[in-house]
Amino acid sequence: MKTLIRTALTAAALATATAACSSSVTAPPAAAPLDLSDVKLVSYDGCDDMLSGLRENTAKSVTEWGLGGPQIMYMERADMASKAVPEATRDNAGAAEHSTTNVHEQGVDEPDLVKTDGKRVITVSNGKLRVIDAATRKVTGTLELAKEKWVAGDLLVSGDRALVLFNGGGIPFGAVAKRAFAPQGGPQYALVDLSAEQPKLLGTIEPNGMHVDARLVGSTVRLVVRSQPDIVFPQAREDVSSAERLKVNQDVVRRAPISAWLPKFTITGAAGPSREETVPCERVSHPENYTGTSLLTVHSIDLTQDLAASAANPISVAADGDTVYGTGTSLYVTSNPRWWFPVPVDPPVMDTPVEPAPSATASAPPASTSTSGTSSGSGLAPAEEPTSSDPSPAVPPTQPVAPTEPVTPTEPVAPTSSPVIPPEETEVHRFDISRPGAPKYVASGKVPGRLLNQYSMSEHEGNLRIATTLADQKTSSSAVYVLRADTLAKLGEVGGLGKDERIYSVRFIGPVGYVVTFRQVDPLYTLDLRDPAAPKVTGELKITGYSAYLHPAGDGRLIGLGQEASEKGRTLGTQVSLFDVSDPAAPRRLSQLFQKDSGSEAEWDPHAFLYWPKTGAAVIPVSSYRENQTDSGAMVLKISDTEVTKVGTITHPKIKEGDHSFQPGIQRSMVIGDSLWTLSQAGIKVNDLNTLDEQSWIPLS
Repeated sequence: MKTLIRTALTAAALATATAACSSSVTAPPAAAPLDLSDVKLVSYDGCDDMLSGLRENTAKSVTEWGLGGPQIMYMERADMASKAVPEATRDNAGAAEHSTTNVHEQGVDEPDLVKTDGKRVITVSNGKLRVIDAATRKVTGTLELAKEKWVAGDLLVSGDRALVLFNGGGIPFGAVAKRAFAPQGGPQYALVDLSAEQPKLLGTIEPNGMHVDARLVGSTVRLVVRSQPDIVFPQAREDVSSAERLKVNQDVVRRAPISAWLPKFTITGAAGPSREETVPCERVSHPENYTGTSLLTVHSIDLTQDLAASAANPISVAADGDTVYGTGTSLYVTSNPRWWFPVPVDPPVMDTPVEPAPSATASAPPASTSTSGTSSGSGLAPAEEPTSSDPSPAVPPTQPVAPTEPVTPTEPVAPTSSPVIPPEETEVHRFDISRPGAPKYVASGKVPGRLLNQYSMSEHEGNLRIATTLADQKTSSSAVYVLRADTLAKLGEVGGLGKDERIYSVRFIGPVGYVVTFRQVDPLYTLDLRDPAAPKVTGELKITGYSAYLHPAGDGRLIGLGQEASEKGRTLGTQVSLFDVSDPAAPRRLSQLFQKDSGSEAEWDPHAFLYWPKTGAAVIPVSSYRENQTDSGAMVLKISDTEVTKVGTITHPKIKEGDHSFQPGIQRSMVIGDSLWTLSQAGIKVNDLNTLDEQSWIPLS
């Protein structure tokens, strides 16, 4: 049986996994100062040196159960980026003023399921790409890219080129169309030409691994993929001791060839057959200390060029990666490479548990690695926020490396010893992406604790600010560290935030930082980061509930989206808060809007949040639960300088499946001219931005 390094953690399994860890896993020692000297990346001295290093380090990481521990589920990080205010855009002739994807950094686009340039709307759903004319509100072109309708896709668009990102499933292209992809298949990326009336597929790239994230700067996309060594371990025999099982697994690792680790990818061009490529040894780097259990690969694709030529020179690092943060010149990838186990967390619970009606809506996180915890749509605060957009819970199937000695299969043996939780720490790698082509490695560093998501990072004036929570099974506390961007050496830190709580959201705006921690009440901390060597807390606001997402709303104003809660920490439903942060020493809440027994996808995926500064309009998807019924729609708000008010709710027509029907959850919203566009699985509705009068319905069936 092939032991997987990562296993998806569903909400139902959270309590079981946490209880198991609480009773059998040794708590990590108290945090000690971290030595940054062992993190710098260096190149291998050829394939022999690489194979020797990978074998030895992987052998140190392997256990009697293989790679990843005794089948204890792994809880991954969220990918909820701290987003900047979308700007009104007129980027091409004749385009209407329009909103853009809610992204972390201006000029750095992030994958999403819909894009617009003001003249057209491009979206991908049910395996099909569609182009919609914004003026006529008609579908003008379609392209089927995946036969499996359940396959989730995202887009990055530059001019008349789109890169469609599938985390799993198949892209029918030439000979590839006949291939049967398993649900656990690796990521596939399709380059599409949008210049003609009908979109045209130009080529595909399929890495062996798991999609982590991607960023687009100019016309260049950086794709981050994580792969694990392709090694099969024998099933444990009952008459073999733990020490002997460990030795067998170490021997298997030490006999594995270099091909078990080297990342592979397949490129299919528009005019030629598919070809398989392998990242060469000279393009792989490593830290002095590493586990050997993961390799991180960055593919650079110029959307204006031929895919086969553009994607041929990726770089890899013998490291793990689960969170990506990008600026116009830097790409940061972070991970805790030795952390395989969930952190026991006391999540808030609802005052009155409500069973949501089953539906196929996208208004709540899917049960996959994208939602490592309970659905925020249920009203439950997630035990861990969702991870990056990768929905595949398993390592993609590839040719395994069999041990040289035959092993008689037997029934699996239960673990005989308890694993020791490694210390919580976050490893950070920075790459220079200021030039076209492959990124250039700059520096690496470590900080104690774990990131919430990419919101927890911000590069400003040559420094990286990073917020983490350090927890054991009894206590927790959060801190913000300031690192030099060129060396990632620590300049300063401010700690002691939220004792016995964890971070629920972070936002950095210039020299100021905002951190929300929560367990029973919600302290909103304001931080003065002007002196990177001496960051400090300047103010604190304690209110019930928490904000899972923070968004700037002009000078001295901050929007918070999350859950209201009782004084005992029981979540009650969606709340939107308007904060006055003009005085860093005395932050205060000016207004609160509360909707009972509800949750919003935007709590964990800020791409679902729309704020239009021109009119003060904000739109969030909301699902409410009552009497075993789910009501889904988009709540339209007006945010003034002092108040949050509800303007109305937009809903989409129900979808009928057999004898049942359900209301599709609205996933995204956009402004084009004076119209508000909302997207669901069923279609796109266009309403007047000011009156909310319906203007058009565009089915996507």
